[in-house]
Amino acid sequence: MEVLAVILSLLLVALSLVFISRRRNNAGAKLPPGSFGWPILGESVEFLFGKPEKFVGDRMKKYSPDIFKTKILGEKTAVICGPNGHKFLFSNEHKYFTAFRPHPMQHLFRSYKDKAAPPPPPETQRLDETKTIRQPGFLKPEALMRYLAKMDIVTQQQLKTHCEGKNVVEAYPLAKTITLTLACQFFLGINNPERIARLVKYFDDVTVGMHCLMINVPGTIFYRANKAAAAIRKELITVIKEKKQAMASGGPMLDILSHMIVATDPSGKSMPEAEIADKIMGLLTAGYSTVATTITFLMKYVGLNPEIYEKVRAEQMEIAASKKAGELLEWEDMSKMKYSWNVICETMRLVPPLQGTFREVLTEFSYAGYTIPKGWKVYWTVSTTNMNPQYFKDPEKFNPSRYEESEAPPPYTSVPFGGGPRMCPGKEYARLAILAFVHNVVKDYKWEVVDPNEKVEGDMMPEPQKGLPVRLYHH
Repeated sequence: MEVLAVILSLLLVALSLVFISRRRNNAGAKLPPGSFGWPILGESVEFLFGKPEKFVGDRMKKYSPDIFKTKILGEKTAVICGPNGHKFLFSNEHKYFTAFRPHPMQHLFRSYKDKAAPPPPPETQRLDETKTIRQPGFLKPEALMRYLAKMDIVTQQQLKTHCEGKNVVEAYPLAKTITLTLACQFFLGINNPERIARLVKYFDDVTVGMHCLMINVPGTIFYRANKAAAAIRKELITVIKEKKQAMASGGPMLDILSHMIVATDPSGKSMPEAEIADKIMGLLTAGYSTVATTITFLMKYVGLNPEIYEKVRAEQMEIAASKKAGELLEWEDMSKMKYSWNVICETMRLVPPLQGTFREVLTEFSYAGYTIPKGWKVYWTVSTTNMNPQYFKDPEKFNPSRYEESEAPPPYTSVPFGGGPRMCPGKEYARLAILAFVHNVVKDYKWEVVDPNEKVEGDMMPEPQKGLPVRLYHH
């Protein structure tokens, strides 16, 4: 009995020390209000399968309009809300935050990593992920300027192939095929529509799988995403080998894939093919899904609003009239598409192609009177402002004129591409791809939406239930 009493006493002392130590570690730390939800799952189910704006809006009302805590996709997360939150996040990049990919994304796009090796420190991950595309400046305006004519040609060809002579076309599959064709041309330098069409379904599965529960059994989202990523990877390895052969024969190096093949690290070592394949897959996914979603819902809202269609067409026909026969779009033309860009911005406000992104906290900081510990994640989302009547009058109404100078929404309320140093590097690419589509589609066609009440499925990645069939009228 005496021995047992001693052991129990020692256990009590040990537990007391742990409790005191924890209290000291959190002394003065006032965590944001909120709930971590269920054990293991946290609030992931509500986050993934409820409407994002409802998930965020409900908690802003319940806890705080500025910040709340949650646990999603396995991570303790602070959601920083509203325009002030956006400004704080975008202004303190690298000081408090670094990029963070949810675990499903890490698994899908980092197959080349040694799973047993320790992950690199968070502050170096960001550099590793984007230096490939930022340094050569492929996505800078001067590089895109050279590619614009090709975008114009590819869009014309795709519209002719998929729309000419047809009365009804499904806008969503059309947008996906055009967008993936453009992305494969730009990133890989391949122009083979049949080869690209085979990949569309795979990219859809990967896109949905980027934010999901990591349950790898047949029938689950994650299982399908894994299989799709493997199929894309296999195709990309073949493309890489073909590209290497072409380059060895003196072929041109005008795409990002060529640059990745010749790029070396400081020790002079080239990137392995498996790593190139994963990085290119990530770029293609980013340059495909968001652009295709925006084009699709632009077709919907413009088709439902004939007066907006007429204004867009008048703007684009004025540009077309200034050109000689066969002359392609030029950089200067894009600055004349002001109303068309407003239409695109309003589409992205009503149907955000990207709900938000995660950051990892590099060092403990305070915001709105609360402390966010190092190692937590921060979630930035458009859902805290997009549909708020405080910032957008009649938020349910599709009104491109709200972006005109006299009506412009307050700063940091409309941020579909993020902001600060972490602003989406593909913003300019997306802008040109969508405007090139708008220019060509309104020149040749008018359309009406077959089912104005068609449901929108998917939450993180919205899509029309029936593919958004539209009735075409050729000019």
